[in-house]
Amino acid sequence: MADKKPCKVCNFSRQKSYGLVVPSLEELKTKGIEFLGFTPSEPVTVVLEDDGTIVEDEAYFLCLPTNTKFMLLHEKETWSPLRRLDGGTAWMARDSVILESDTVDAALAAAPWWDLAMQLKKDLASVILMSEEDLQNLVDVPCPELASALGFRKQKTENLQETLQRVLDRREEERQSKELLQLFLKAVDKEEESQEDPRRPSEGGAEGVDATDGMELDQTPEFVPRTLMVLKGKTSPETRLCTEDLQMVVARGAGVMQQVLGWDKAKTLTLVQACEGELSRRLQQVQAAQSMRGSMPQVDSGEPSSKKKDRKGSSN
Repeated sequence: MADKKPCKVCNFSRQKSYGLVVPSLEELKTKGIEFLGFTPSEPVTVVLEDDGTIVEDEAYFLCLPTNTKFMLLHEKETWSPLRRLDGGTAWMARDSVILESDTVDAALAAAPWWDLAMQLKKDLASVILMSEEDLQNLVDVPCPELASALGFRKQKTENLQETLQRVLDRREEERQSKELLQLFLKAVDKEEESQEDPRRPSEGGAEGVDATDGMELDQTPEFVPRTLMVLKGKTSPETRLCTEDLQMVVARGAGVMQQVLGWDKAKTLTLVQACEGELSRRLQQVQAAQSMRGSMPQVDSGEPSSKKKDRKGSSN
């Protein structure tokens, strides 16, 4: 019998974590599904919790050090860096980023925007995955402090903050466009109803009150109260949430979200579809950004190409 390996396993929200001792990758899946409360018939993918590396090879699993932490993902779940839930929808956790300097000012490192800045420093494309609150926090940071954290020049940092503000403005414009369209469709529906039955009174009173009024926002195992407040009380909430929250909504599906939100089936399905569409759009933007970055030619800091050609020609 193979030696048993002590390790840890968690779900993709990292709110459930268990220590296991298993001899194989297959046993890790079996015990992980049992401890995390997953349905045994649903397929899961095993990844490394710290960087999302997919673990499928048994030999690779056995080579990993003891107490390695794994994450079990359902079919629609995607690995994302560790975040700290501290009253906002999500903050990038400092443990997920390797700091390149040990001389960073302690006051800056303790600032709530610091983790977001480190995520940007690691990959600028991560701005696509941030919530509106995350973006606004980065916009509000004094430019010299953000420049110091990122290691950018002041002009480059100013350009970055202007770009973040444009992302916020674009999301607001998209939301306003959706609201105008919804108002127009409601007006058309009311006009058609009044033409069909002129004696029918206009809808109002208690029926016009938002379904979220007076509704409790108790924290569920998956969602913090602020996320629930955005889902229940904000228009076009999919544009306001971070990507991790969108993944959570899509992964839970309309059935679970209907129970969480206390909505009817049609309204819940519309929300889940909107979140799925926003999630797909953001991931496509990230892939496009990464593709563009990978296809960019390497910049040579030496001589201009014209001079190199002249020198090559003279050598011949």
